[in-house]
Amino acid sequence: MTDNKKERYRFSEAPIWNIQRKYYEELGTKAWNNDQVPQYITSNPMIAAAYAEMIFGLLQDRASKGYGSEPVTIVELGAGAGRFAYHVLHELCQMRDYAGIPLPGFRYIMTDLAMSNVMAWKEHPALQTFIAEGLLDFAQFDAVHDTVLNLVVAGTTVSEGDLKQPVIIVANYFFDGIPQELIYVSEGQIYEADVDVEYPEHKDSLKPSEWLNQITLHYEHRRAPEYEQETYPYRDVISLYQEQLEDSHILFPAAGLTCLERLNSLSQAGFLLITADKGDHLLDNWKFAEPPELVLHGSFSLTANYHAFVHVFEQRGAEALFPPHHYKNINVGCILHLDKPKDYPSMRLAYRRCIERFGPDEFFSMKGWVDRNLDSMRLEQILSFWRLGGYDAEFFIQSTKRISSLLPDANDEEKQDLLRGIELMWSSYYVMEQRYDLALDAGLILFEMDMYEHSKRYLEISVEEEQDEVVSTVFYCLAICCFELELVEDALSYTRKLLELEPDHEEALALISHFDEPE
Repeated sequence: MTDNKKERYRFSEAPIWNIQRKYYEELGTKAWNNDQVPQYITSNPMIAAAYAEMIFGLLQDRASKGYGSEPVTIVELGAGAGRFAYHVLHELCQMRDYAGIPLPGFRYIMTDLAMSNVMAWKEHPALQTFIAEGLLDFAQFDAVHDTVLNLVVAGTTVSEGDLKQPVIIVANYFFDGIPQELIYVSEGQIYEADVDVEYPEHKDSLKPSEWLNQITLHYEHRRAPEYEQETYPYRDVISLYQEQLEDSHILFPAAGLTCLERLNSLSQAGFLLITADKGDHLLDNWKFAEPPELVLHGSFSLTANYHAFVHVFEQRGAEALFPPHHYKNINVGCILHLDKPKDYPSMRLAYRRCIERFGPDEFFSMKGWVDRNLDSMRLEQILSFWRLGGYDAEFFIQSTKRISSLLPDANDEEKQDLLRGIELMWSSYYVMEQRYDLALDAGLILFEMDMYEHSKRYLEISVEEEQDEVVSTVFYCLAICCFELELVEDALSYTRKLLELEPDHEEALALISHFDEPE
């Protein structure tokens, strides 16, 4: 298994963090293929709409305070595949246009450690409209070190004090994957839990994911009085841990806290953090905590210590919003590090409405049930859940087989709602690195509903995008659509293409002979 080489590190300086960086830098947007790194839970239209509601609320609050002339900057940390940012901007623009009220402008900045991701977003077709409108920019950003944002499109730099409005910081599945300290509390004293890393054989020839999968970690405690000094910047929360905890291992987010402080320095008016992660904000959940285990998914993640974030910034006058109940899959919270944070009623009400009452965590739990029971759901239930999820493409893709089986008994209203859902889904579809032929699924469902004009549109998109992999069924359906729409030449063209793939296709031969017969 190993070459018996062990080395001891401070946890935040262990080689696992460099391997993590290497993983994302090497794979770029391919890291999210096949959900290798989970993305759905923080990238679906439902969670994006919830964030858009909170951002819109803050824009309303700033306008009501008389701060409507300067734009608000939104910075997403670790924007990954880019799907979340796209859905937020799509929803935010729709809300702005629908409301028609005076608001500050806004600019969304997607950031990531990997420059390859930044350049991929810059070229992504779905993002071009937002770029052209000046609503979207990009920056490479190292959360551990960087102090400014160098914008790729504008060619400018956002530096200390440049922003007059509060900066909105979005951090999903972010704080659990950047370096953290690991401390141990016992009998009122603070220890660091150093880590012995037992390396796999031939580690230099392994891919980062293989390297992480094969290492072994062992922890050793070392007294760390520096955390107990009055000069330690987060002394207050450490004191609380000394008083309240016993025999507990605490992942302490020093890098995350300093990252927020550096981003805060960009603005003259503070920040709003909106964040989602597997992370605990309740102190009780850190009691008697065992040493952490790496959760592997190509890269790795740990548990975010939201309690530390809340305590540190509340001591500085901020207000934190986290659910009063326990989360199951993902914890969504806000920190309003703003002057008089309670004077932001629209934003706080949006949190209450979109997170606390029913939010992304509840939606994801329900989706797990729906995934298991899809084959017993009726069309009205599928439509309802699809609507709840913001007409999400992934749910439609997994539901097409069931929808198809229910269409013979569907009424006209349900068919019209399916058509509307498909059109809304398509208008907000974000193509990932790993492509899926959504147009084909949409076109075939519409064909089964005899909606030939709509079906033709989507099937032709599929043919255009998948030129080398068109299946004969698509040409057959297109031929029928064209016949029904009295587009005879197009129908014959598609029939001939079908016969090139399947020379013995009986229906195609019958169609050709029908039109070849003398009048």
